[in-house]
Amino acid sequence: MGKYIVKRLLLCLLLLFFTSLIIYTIMRCLPSSYVENMARELATRPGAKSYSEWLAQLNAKYGLDVGILKGYLFWLKNAIRGDFGDSWQFTVPVTKKFSEVIWDSFALGAISFILEILIAIPLGILAARKQYSRIDYAVTVFALLGISLPTFFFATVLKLIFSVKLGWFDLYGKVGRYHEQLDAFGKFLDIASHYVLPVVTLTIVNIGSLMRYTRTNMLEVLNSDYIRTARAKGLPESKVINKHAFRNTLIPLVTILGGSLPGLFAGAMVTETLFQIPGIGYTSYLAIRSGDIPFTMFYMTFMALLTLLGALISDILYAVVDPRVRIS
Repeated sequence: MGKYIVKRLLLCLLLLFFTSLIIYTIMRCLPSSYVENMARELATRPGAKSYSEWLAQLNAKYGLDVGILKGYLFWLKNAIRGDFGDSWQFTVPVTKKFSEVIWDSFALGAISFILEILIAIPLGILAARKQYSRIDYAVTVFALLGISLPTFFFATVLKLIFSVKLGWFDLYGKVGRYHEQLDAFGKFLDIASHYVLPVVTLTIVNIGSLMRYTRTNMLEVLNSDYIRTARAKGLPESKVINKHAFRNTLIPLVTILGGSLPGLFAGAMVTETLFQIPGIGYTSYLAIRSGDIPFTMFYMTFMALLTLLGALISDILYAVVDPRVRIS
């Protein structure tokens, strides 16, 4: 197992190298960037240099006047030392901005992740036990709604009902207008109330696939020979489900859930942007929109790293939870 993990880590590093090179190439080939916008703005000032002169000066300042490969190697050399440069959009080091916003995304992701598990797995099992019943159809329709509805549509409906019509929650932001005037507990409740709609959106949108996956695996287990044998022996149905079927259903679910853990730090760009929650997703949207190459490079490379780690964790967990699987 140790040799396998080392091999996978080395492969992850190789894939990360080529992925970051592709991302850097795409960023350099974008038709516009923050540098061009800055040069255009500086050129409009009275008595200023021309746009092309400002652009050449700024490209030289930020190292964009060299070839893509040379520029990438320069970026990679600094990235290995933990220096990802300063964000052009936020005018602070990229890592500092990342440490400021990542915990809001983690809070949203962790809460919705726990809710998904608590809701999707029991409902998936219940739908499998009551196959082709009204409960099964209701759960299936609920799951398909979660899978089918776009995030922006569902979030907009929630905002229309609970913010505009009922006035229970604010439309945007992480804190309310009178946040600074509240005591510590009041500030906590204020932030929690602003998290409600984003968490509901993330939970409903992501719950469908896990629910369907749980139902499908539970049906496969319930149709196995050892389950029929257990029932033929006269074991209570609750013991057949909880002791024999549920344990084997968890094996593929654990691998999926384990592989999702790194994603807790990825943020939800669409949901955070719609509710203007200052997490890594919304911050990255602002950076990408303005052509902020240093922050976008860091974010995209970070996402690639999370994806590779998720796949590695999923493979390792599959071998751990299922004794029939041995990695050689």
